[in-house]
Amino acid sequence: MTNDTPLLSGPSTAGSDPTRAALLDAAHALLSAGGPEALTVRAIATRAGMSTMNVYSRFGGKDGVLDELFSHGFRQLAEQMRRAPTTADPLADLRRCGHEYRRFARERATTYSLMFERPVPEYRPSLAARTVAMDALVLLAERVERAMAEGALRRGDPFVAASALWSLVHGLASLEAATAHDHDDGEPSPFEWDDIADVAVDGLLAGLR
Repeated sequence: MTNDTPLLSGPSTAGSDPTRAALLDAAHALLSAGGPEALTVRAIATRAGMSTMNVYSRFGGKDGVLDELFSHGFRQLAEQMRRAPTTADPLADLRRCGHEYRRFARERATTYSLMFERPVPEYRPSLAARTVAMDALVLLAERVERAMAEGALRRGDPFVAASALWSLVHGLASLEAATAHDHDDGEPSPFEWDDIADVAVDGLLAGLR
């Protein structure tokens, strides 16, 4: 697992329950540092300085912790995409959403992996967690719908178009991550991912006009 910045502290995740927040931060740190093998109920509790009963009472077990990490990741992704401003150019706004998505994937590698790569094989997101994940795609679909309404894209199913855009940007983010350490020997990377992403996204948007 790749280490990344903890993102779980604060009221957006734990409300006024510091025990819940501490357990989630502990689980995130374990997953980041040691991978799925390190993530057990006992290890979560020990790292947080608590008993295993706290894990069970707050989350019902390890899957409940993973569900919250998964859901919170998608909430954070949606929030990051919302930071892309709404301007007079709806296509530029969509490009910025793509940049924010890729930035999230770089900066939140552990969380991104849990959201999309299923590093814990036995974990399956609950219906509630999958609903939270879908909300992030709906946010993108709303921006696509605005572009269609303003004539920047041809009329069609905004959800389908948003799914195509998501698939493209997700592929870019995955390739960027996969090649991130290919040139740690000092050789320059041949990939300028911001430029590649602009060409790819512009090509898809051109096809949707």
